[in-house]
Amino acid sequence: MKVEGKDYCDVSRVSVSQISKSIAKDIIVKKHYTHAWTMCRYALGIYYRLDETDIFGNDQKLIGCAIYGFPVGAKAATSVCEGLSKDNILELTRLYVDDGYGSNIESNALAKTFQWIKDNDKNIKVLLSYADNGQGHLGGIYKATNWIYQGLSTDIALMPNWGISLSKEPYDWIHSRSVFNLWGSGNLEHLKKEIGKQGYKQFWRREEPPKHRYIQILPQSKKEKKDLIKRLKHKTKPYPKEASDYNTEIIHHTTYEPDADRDKTFW
Repeated sequence: MKVEGKDYCDVSRVSVSQISKSIAKDIIVKKHYTHAWTMCRYALGIYYRLDETDIFGNDQKLIGCAIYGFPVGAKAATSVCEGLSKDNILELTRLYVDDGYGSNIESNALAKTFQWIKDNDKNIKVLLSYADNGQGHLGGIYKATNWIYQGLSTDIALMPNWGISLSKEPYDWIHSRSVFNLWGSGNLEHLKKEIGKQGYKQFWRREEPPKHRYIQILPQSKKEKKDLIKRLKHKTKPYPKEASDYNTEIIHHTTYEPDADRDKTFW
């Protein structure tokens, strides 16, 4: 059902404001295609103003959220341009909006999150986001909101990310972000030791598909924007038109015995 006309919503009804991480997590885990929570610095609720109030007297309906967090990689900021620190950059890690509110709802809501960040955290100069090539996503929402496309993550010499599965047939892949959260590192030797401690004799790894990388510059002035664009490390590329091929090789590994005496340093 379309709430507003055939294809478009009344964007004056759309607003964003900060919500609790617990509410945002519930939305993402239940409704986002990944069904997985992620790092979060700001959870921004996306609201739609109704014609009538509900039983609690509210005329604002929470229809989605955008999640921003600090990028995991230590070099994420400097991979954009020199002079940026980790405190100057946020990554858009999740965006979800309920269906039925028009084809322009996501782009309008996303643009309003940009303004919220500019108003509430003046340290942030750049937003970073990735479109999941493995899911066939090209990043149409980023094109609609004028992000700068920088190519695939492999084009800009970012380290590959590896997913882990503790079972085979079927594989049950654990995303690289969760791998770090669960075992403290993606280092292979470290994983052999830590996964072995949990009683597993083996596990499987595969390189996650390279992702399309986009950046959005949030300057406080035209001069600052011009300076940041001038300092970008990677050239702007045309928006992608089709998904790219990627390596799907799955590698089998055996773990170390839990009581193995190994004098190794992991990082």
